[in-house]
Amino acid sequence: MTVDVDPRTALSAASKVRLVDCDIHPIIRHKGDLKPYLSREWQGYHHTYGDFLVSPFATAHPYPKPTPALSRLDTWPPSGGPPGSDLAFMRDQHLDPHDIEFGVLQVLWPTAARHRNLGYGAALCRAINDWQKAEWLGREKRLRGSVMVTQEDPEAAVAEIARCARQGGFAQVMVVPRNIEPMGRRRYWPIFAAAEAHDITLGCHVGGLNGYAVTGGAGHCSFYAEEKDSNGFAMEAMLTSMIFEGVFEAFPKLRLVAIEAGLGWVPALGWRLDELWQRFRDELPAVRRPPSETLRERLWYTTQPADEPEDPKHLRDVFDWIGWDHICFASDYPHWDSDDPRYALPIAMSRAEHRAIFRDNALGVYRLS
Repeated sequence: MTVDVDPRTALSAASKVRLVDCDIHPIIRHKGDLKPYLSREWQGYHHTYGDFLVSPFATAHPYPKPTPALSRLDTWPPSGGPPGSDLAFMRDQHLDPHDIEFGVLQVLWPTAARHRNLGYGAALCRAINDWQKAEWLGREKRLRGSVMVTQEDPEAAVAEIARCARQGGFAQVMVVPRNIEPMGRRRYWPIFAAAEAHDITLGCHVGGLNGYAVTGGAGHCSFYAEEKDSNGFAMEAMLTSMIFEGVFEAFPKLRLVAIEAGLGWVPALGWRLDELWQRFRDELPAVRRPPSETLRERLWYTTQPADEPEDPKHLRDVFDWIGWDHICFASDYPHWDSDDPRYALPIAMSRAEHRAIFRDNALGVYRLS
């Protein structure tokens, strides 16, 4: 007798392990919540001026997600405030029912990493990091923070990485792929050096606004679907820059997690970069090994949003190419396209594969304990 089994149903029953969620989005209720964490010098500026982003629009992302606050309708806390702002509600809705052992926080707003006013950007990053420490990490031992840094001010970023590393509780330094210059440029190398020196993972979450169209010279997108799809090739461009500029040779202990960029594109990028490297090796003396090896050995990738081809075997082929030890589960909670861990990844897995993706890989790359 033939029995059809939904692999997502089989997955939840196949192995009972505690989960590590690499992408949880907390948010402040109101920008005034950061006032206690800002120095007096910047409190007035924060209230009066606030965001002055590298963006073609004044106060918002150019293509907002097609749902309020980016989030599922059921994630609005009964206490008020936007989704992701209430720790008790997050515990009841996400951390407890899914038995989350560790959750890595990724702060997307306020957008501290890309302010024109670098002094305010550094102050805002410091305030957000202190807010994470006091309001989240200090109240919930399962959560780990992300060190927010001003990417365009590497000196300030290095100082903030050192400060947060001394405090503990932070799993990664968070950067975004859309900078003013390609990420591999030497102006950003102090950030990599600091992450390596403090043995803290570099997490690159999709997004960022650098004032340029993500299409390059072709202008801004017409539709949100185009902008959303751009997250993948923005990450590809960033990794290409870092590999060809020799970042991973210069910093042999640097660990990088690509977050919320998907992963179906990774094998094709590896093939293409290997071919280019073979043809232009005299131009790239800093690159001493095939780029595909770097993509497999020095990078980790999160599952959300994992591409879901019609034939699940094709997704398994992607996982086989990347390596089952370099893929980490991420929910993207509380966003509208978040993944429920009970139903994520429509492929059949062994117990060992399931445990690696949903727990062990993240424990290793983030040094969680």
